[in-house]
Amino acid sequence: MTFLIVTVAWAAHIRLFQVIERIDDTLALLNLACMMLITFLPYTFSLMATFPSYTLGILLFCACVMVIGLIQAMIVLYGFSRPFFLNDQIQMSENQAYYKRRILEVIMRVPIMCLFASIFSFIFIPLSYIILAVVIFLPYISQCLKWIRSKAIGGESKISQHFTLLFLYWIHVFEPLSKERVEAFSDGVYAIVATIISQSEDNVPDPSVVKKEFDNSLIDALQEYGPEYLAYFGSFATVGLLWFVHHSLFLHVTKATRLMGLFNTFSLAFVGGLPLAYQLTHEFPRGSRNELEAVQISCVIIFFAGLFQLAMWVTALFTERETLHPYVRYGGREHAFMLAKLSLYPCVALGTFVFTCVLSRFSTSIFHMMEIGVPFAFLLLRLLVRVALAVIRWLFCPARNDLDIPCESASL
Repeated sequence: MTFLIVTVAWAAHIRLFQVIERIDDTLALLNLACMMLITFLPYTFSLMATFPSYTLGILLFCACVMVIGLIQAMIVLYGFSRPFFLNDQIQMSENQAYYKRRILEVIMRVPIMCLFASIFSFIFIPLSYIILAVVIFLPYISQCLKWIRSKAIGGESKISQHFTLLFLYWIHVFEPLSKERVEAFSDGVYAIVATIISQSEDNVPDPSVVKKEFDNSLIDALQEYGPEYLAYFGSFATVGLLWFVHHSLFLHVTKATRLMGLFNTFSLAFVGGLPLAYQLTHEFPRGSRNELEAVQISCVIIFFAGLFQLAMWVTALFTERETLHPYVRYGGREHAFMLAKLSLYPCVALGTFVFTCVLSRFSTSIFHMMEIGVPFAFLLLRLLVRVALAVIRWLFCPARNDLDIPCESASL
């Protein structure tokens, strides 16, 4: 939930500086204060998770969000007081006062809801958590309510021109999103996760232990860390390949949408759980019930990380003319290859989960085989897709195959 809230703040920050395109020292300092408070949010949420019956964590969290909202409002007021900071579209408009008022209304929704959450924390704490969860999905909830209202009225009302100029500050599931910012944010998350995995434990044996317990044999001592090394290489390979799939997806995407950004956030949230999966898979005794559950939790994390990447691709297909390059749209070979690449991790993780349920005694071995084996599957994936397409064409389009023969002989 912390990750989702931070990404909501990040998305609001993007929209804010799409309206205010130029800054000075004052705006830079206000933005720095905003970033400082955003980095403090995970700590406040850790307090909420560690001490769920105490109100202090919720109060600190809500106070930070309210102050962030006030700083963003100050940025808007300062930016509109000097119109040359605004984007060209708003600069040339005669309705700057209207834009300022509406943008401030959008910005202040979240702080106001956090104010209610802090008040209800003194009365009924679970209700405060529900309000905070609503904050995350507020833009999408408001968009759904708007759609329902338009259908109930009997059609969308005609939107005036000055209303459409606020496009940057309204949320729509297929609204364009900065592709470069999404990629930069995602690359940062993958880099941090890989760093956490590589530094999560100190697997260098103590010299005194090597001398006493292993008769000064370093090789024997390192053998005790075999499962840890296997878990490390498997987890790092998983992070690297999920990043590779993400990178491949955005190579084919020309324009991202808000819904794609939402699915990307969910995928990154599960990617952020991979260090936990790495620790769990070698934390418990071999063959224990805890080890089996740890492996299954790891499978679930990998499954949803890959599934939301697949959801991004499916979402892009709904608006493929605007979001995808022509050569990866429906019907092409690259489309089939990309679909197979994105489906690989969800299918393999689901299969591994099923196998660990049936063969629980070998759960850890099966999981590590999956982690190490998937890279080799990626190397063979393009060949397998070509073979599968050829078989499907031979089974369902035999007439086309027969027509191809004379064409080839004539060309010879």
